[in-house]
Amino acid sequence: MATPSMEDYLERIYKLIDEKGYARVSDIAEGLEVHPSSVTKMIQKLDKDKYLVYEKYRGLVLTSKGKKMGKRLVDRHALLEQFLTVIGVQEENIYRDVEGIEHHLSWDSITCIETLIEYLNRDPARLEDLRNLRTELDNSSESE
Repeated sequence: MATPSMEDYLERIYKLIDEKGYARVSDIAEGLEVHPSSVTKMIQKLDKDKYLVYEKYRGLVLTSKGKKMGKRLVDRHALLEQFLTVIGVQEENIYRDVEGIEHHLSWDSITCIETLIEYLNRDPARLEDLRNLRTELDNSSESE
């Protein structure tokens, strides 16, 4: 089972490969705001756990296990961003909030959030009702 830190690395590596076709240690370090030596240690661990194949000075390639997990993590992140947007979280808080909660939710909870978003998106009136309720509750709390 991947740790939250491993998940962060896999998510970043998957995104880099998807966007650029490759993932360099320096790009991973920059994206995660860690030292390159930390990236190298984690890459070696991910290699040992069969998420990727790493050859020093040659680069890395995600295994099918690593690609599957990377895609799942990227999708989870996007789903949580969408969820927070739908429920009205202010845009400047969304990324930080997703980073704070994504590793603490079970996959069951993720599936339930996905179902809720689908439910709300199937009928725009539901989404409008949710927004109206939020406005109503905000207004009532201000008058107290």
